[in-house]
Amino acid sequence: MKKEHTVLALINLALLVGFGGLFLARQNYEFIIYVGVIIFFFCLVGISIKKVNYTLASLVGLTVWAAMHLAGGGLMVGGGRLYDVILIRLSATYPIWRYDQLVHVWGFGASTLVMFSLLSGLLKKPAGNPVAVGIVLVMAGLGVGALNEILEFVVSLSVPQSGVGGYINTSLDLCADLVGSVLGLLYIRLRYLRGAAKTG
Repeated sequence: MKKEHTVLALINLALLVGFGGLFLARQNYEFIIYVGVIIFFFCLVGISIKKVNYTLASLVGLTVWAAMHLAGGGLMVGGGRLYDVILIRLSATYPIWRYDQLVHVWGFGASTLVMFSLLSGLLKKPAGNPVAVGIVLVMAGLGVGALNEILEFVVSLSVPQSGVGGYINTSLDLCADLVGSVLGLLYIRLRYLRGAAKTG
């Protein structure tokens, strides 16, 4: 394991232990479930890290996402969760721009980077057909976003007092996921594919 992988692993463990203890003390069963989900994916990455060439950006992105997600449910601001804070009010009708949507943009941008790490070895020339590759990566990132919404639905059934939200929240989350996936794709094209396109 590389030095940077060890550092990221220690950061993730500190986040999981710290926030996990906080959620247990508060009996916050919704986020105890999410801690379990993060542990599952943490172990999945750890098991596969020798076989998959994860980019450092994808692993940093996942770590920051975990921190943002746990902080969103664990930190209280103005009597409510950080997740519910309006960062910039962009609409009088819909709760936009919330911290929740920022987490989705970041998180599914990171997911798109992970999908690139998983799929780049299967693509013979990832820079050879940028439109097709872009569609595949964005759809893959959105697929992870859809899986996340299914998980939130299961949590809402398991924990009746969860803060998951309703249909509008789900729709805004998916829109934020799309923004994040497209931004992730732009980063991939600028960081990893532009040089390959010139030399390939």
